[in-house]
Amino acid sequence: MKKKPKKSSKKQSKDVIGATEIVDFPELGWHDVQARVDTGAATSAIHCSRVRLVRQGEQTRLSFYLDVQKGAPRQRFSVSDFKERTIKNSFGQEERRYIIKTQITLFGRKIRTEFSLADRQKMTYPVLIGRKLLNGRFIVDVSQKNLSSQTKKSSTSEKPDASASTIA
Repeated sequence: MKKKPKKSSKKQSKDVIGATEIVDFPELGWHDVQARVDTGAATSAIHCSRVRLVRQGEQTRLSFYLDVQKGAPRQRFSVSDFKERTIKNSFGQEERRYIIKTQITLFGRKIRTEFSLADRQKMTYPVLIGRKLLNGRFIVDVSQKNLSSQTKKSSTSEKPDASASTIA
């Protein structure tokens, strides 16, 4: 009888993530953001407004505004690395959305991943964490909340300068 070859034992441990989490976006200077974990969503999403393409010389950039803090002025961002993709929204309807890559910090881990830019103004949480970010990294326990903030409180990391408004 043949034995199956052993898989590599270099598996990264998976953290248990709650139904909601407090996250940071270091490249966007956006910290302590409430996020909803949604295993039904493939792609993660960030709340933003006034999403539009802007021509700068020969380059096309994607411009958008983040409402980084309720009641505070919205902050404008511009990126050159973006895609446009068809996404199914929470009602199952297909819509075209722009996708950017940026870092999110969860459990002290900086993860570079894709986020669709969506108007989530009517939603309780400005950020949605989808399966692509979760897969292979986290186990979801919907009875828990804000588990990553416990890790954040115990670590002493510097926050980057929030004045930067352009990301790659």
